[in-house]
Amino acid sequence: MASYYYLIASLPELSADGDMPITYDEFLSLCRSNVSDTKYSLLEKLTLSSTEGPLIREWAGFYKKLTGELNYQRSAALGRSYSPPQEKDANISQVVAAALAARNPLEAEKILLEYEFENLDAIMGLHMFDDYVLFGYAVKLKLLERLKSFDHEKGKEEFKSLFYVIQKRVYSL
Repeated sequence: MASYYYLIASLPELSADGDMPITYDEFLSLCRSNVSDTKYSLLEKLTLSSTEGPLIREWAGFYKKLTGELNYQRSAALGRSYSPPQEKDANISQVVAAALAARNPLEAEKILLEYEFENLDAIMGLHMFDDYVLFGYAVKLKLLERLKSFDHEKGKEEFKSLFYVIQKRVYSL
């Protein structure tokens, strides 16, 4: 197993409630000369739904359960039929319920992000300066990148647009 003492020690700390101190592209450029071609290729192709790589298999199992529960609870709230997840996890169910009860979508995303960070930290466990930590860091960056993609103004405009369509339908009755 490779050790990345300098690389990992030089990376800025990531937190669920903080800003994104480094972009994923900047992270990749730091990794380029410090990891094998195979690991770099995995990092380059990494998405939140990836299943290959150190730590990623464990992450993928958790993420599949989380998205399954999220889809199930959203469907149930909308009165739609959706089969419940095969593997029910009480903690995941509770976090998803809290996220769906949030005041707005951004707050819900932050609840989920905090839980995802906690889970990544648990998966990384006592690993230090190795592939697990490097790939855990990469997933955290991808999560922060996703959160950063939410734009308050665009969301507000989309809401107004949808609300206008609904109003138009109601008034036409």
